[in-house]
Amino acid sequence: MRINKYLASCGLCSRREADLLVAEGRVTINGIPAEPGSQADETSAVAVDGKPVQLQQEKTYLLCYKPRGIVCTASRKEKDNIIEFLHLPVRLTYAGRLDKDSEGLMLMTDDGDLINAVMTAGEVHEKEYEVTVAQKLHRKDLIEMQKGVFLEEIQRQTRPCRIRYINPHTFRIILTEGINREIRRMCKAYGYRVTKLVRVRMMNLELGTLKPGETRLLTGEEIRELRALADLK
Repeated sequence: MRINKYLASCGLCSRREADLLVAEGRVTINGIPAEPGSQADETSAVAVDGKPVQLQQEKTYLLCYKPRGIVCTASRKEKDNIIEFLHLPVRLTYAGRLDKDSEGLMLMTDDGDLINAVMTAGEVHEKEYEVTVAQKLHRKDLIEMQKGVFLEEIQRQTRPCRIRYINPHTFRIILTEGINREIRRMCKAYGYRVTKLVRVRMMNLELGTLKPGETRLLTGEEIRELRALADLK
């Protein structure tokens, strides 16, 4: 398999991040620096920064509640990165990031095929958030917001979405795209400042009763349904 898929299958990082590791000359295959498109398999001696990595047979699927202030990055240079925060006994990476000021559901796994499927099909899969704003909400604004919002600062129109009013300062929103800081930008366009943003669902996975910093393993049924939604066997 291609070296980027190999590294993702090891649970080291996403394929995109693997491409960067290769480009930086940090990956070797049988002692030879890897190149984009290099092939590796279970018999290959693959190393990153001189440390051996191996394909994993049994995959791990973990849900966690990312607290506000934790950064979705595999870089150890970032002080408050998600990997060191969770301090897991196995090497996992995330499928679908949350920005530093947001919190809620994160999927952590070493299933590289699933990570790739979720990230490349981000324009299809549903993600649901509970949003709290400082100002009092006007229902007419939420109705208009559902139709799509033109974001002036990036010159882009958001895709139509579904919104449910909860109370004068809170609403639920379901998105099917992944524009950076999309919800905050949508709210700003209508004069609202987001004070709390929690992802409560991603595809078939729900945050449920998890508290900040807590984790749980997915059930077999959740894994099967998740992989089916991602068009994986």
